[in-house]
Amino acid sequence: MGNKAYLILENGKIFEGCSFGSTGEVVGEVVFTTAMTGYLETLTDPSYYGQIVVQTFPLIGNYGVIPSDFESKTPHLKAYIVREWCQEPSNFRCEGDLDTFLKEKGIIGLYGIDTRALTRIVREHGVMNAIISDKNEFTDELKERLHRYKIEKPVDIVGNHAPSTLISEKSTFKVALLDFGAKKSIADELVKRGCDVTIFGADTKAAEILAIKPDGVMLTNGPGDPLDNTSIIEEIKKLAEKKIPIFGICLGHQLLALSQGATSEKLKYGHRGGNQPAIELKTGKVYITSQNHGYAIISDTLPKGANLSYINANDKTCEGIVYDYMPAFTVQFHPEASCGPLDTRFLFDQFIALMQEVNFNAVK
Repeated sequence: MGNKAYLILENGKIFEGCSFGSTGEVVGEVVFTTAMTGYLETLTDPSYYGQIVVQTFPLIGNYGVIPSDFESKTPHLKAYIVREWCQEPSNFRCEGDLDTFLKEKGIIGLYGIDTRALTRIVREHGVMNAIISDKNEFTDELKERLHRYKIEKPVDIVGNHAPSTLISEKSTFKVALLDFGAKKSIADELVKRGCDVTIFGADTKAAEILAIKPDGVMLTNGPGDPLDNTSIIEEIKKLAEKKIPIFGICLGHQLLALSQGATSEKLKYGHRGGNQPAIELKTGKVYITSQNHGYAIISDTLPKGANLSYINANDKTCEGIVYDYMPAFTVQFHPEASCGPLDTRFLFDQFIALMQEVNFNAVK
């Protein structure tokens, strides 16, 4: 059993639990994910930078730690909250347990609290800041500290690195991937389809990307408020003007829309989990998708020629855009699936087809 620890919300609500993983004190933004499986992908998704993540599914850790399932080399979340964690995982791929993994990565864990009640508070009052501490006092000083906390420049931190290249067996296309905090599975899906993928840091200038003469550009997921990325948005606008095929996912979806004059808004509690429904407007078909975002593009602000392709089945927010005036389309959800269903992986095939079409027309 771990030592007593407390989650203190910005509104003064206190939850008592026990610590596991690393110990100490940490402040972050509390969000919840409704995924029933895929906790390893959740833990290693850079989009959770600066956040305290709550799993609504009650038992976590039962299949242990499997490094090949990681979406990045290390977790970027601030802390991890579960109802119950499994101390004796069982899986033929297991290479460790959750408690040890969190200790090694310096991630504070909290278990034994009523995650259902906590989730209800976030749903009713919205995402809020909180602290995990061994003290259960909500002082005026702490209230002010929580009020001041803000996730600052997360994309600069998780997406700042030197370029690297993944070579496929076929090498049919050359794709420039702008990494805003990318999940590894995005590049993997492109490589499977014959793309050589050059991964660029988030702050890369359009001219440097254009210098490799890519057949297409992938704009990836990432953390934080899209409006904070003004310089990145300007570079994406330059790429869009070149009429290169573009595919955007999550934050990439938002940044391309902002570069075209749309605006975004913060959602009350976001969409996070592997079971989020999205409606394809052209067919009326509902896809169950993996999502992790706290912001959305405001549909009514899309420019002429930018058309909604998907909406969220629950709150009708924007889940996809197709651009008539350039070879580009984007989705708010994660077609690479991890963690989640495989329903929308065909979108990577659509990106391949778009690059083929543009290349064919260019030859003609």
